[in-house]
Amino acid sequence: MDRSSRGAEADFSIEKYGERTAEKEECEEQLLVEYAALLGFYVASVAVLTGAAIEQKRFPKRFTPLDLALLGIATHKLSRIIAKDRITGILRAPFVSYIRSAGAGEVEEEPRGRGMQRGIGQLISCPYCMAPWCATALAFGLVFAPRVTQFFAGILASVAASDFLQRAYLTAKKNT
Repeated sequence: MDRSSRGAEADFSIEKYGERTAEKEECEEQLLVEYAALLGFYVASVAVLTGAAIEQKRFPKRFTPLDLALLGIATHKLSRIIAKDRITGILRAPFVSYIRSAGAGEVEEEPRGRGMQRGIGQLISCPYCMAPWCATALAFGLVFAPRVTQFFAGILASVAASDFLQRAYLTAKKNT
């Protein structure tokens, strides 16, 4: 039986990923193999840490609402520090190109290079992309070193609150 007589056959090849988009240039930049490697590293790390936490009987029964609020605010700030802060540009420099200042101590950058270099550049220059990694690190920090993690998460949450107050102050100053 030839292909046409069998009807629609499932095609799971990644080559078909961008077949229907009008955004060909953007789609061609999708680094599926590199993303798979980064995702594999993330999943393997989570699996190892989960196994260690289970073996050591360290998992909490639940996170309190205060823990979740602290983790959420700290994740927000940590992901922005990693992805956008001017000072942490040294960490991103091998993977991104500087575009311009974005104000408030942040920069705008774009991924550079090819392959894994570009994949890492896309990950570490995007606060939304970094957030799951940061949240995971902070959550496992609460599991393995709760007092230290709460201390540093408190610092990050304080800085995030300060950022919002600075913006509110500037807005109020402009409106008076």
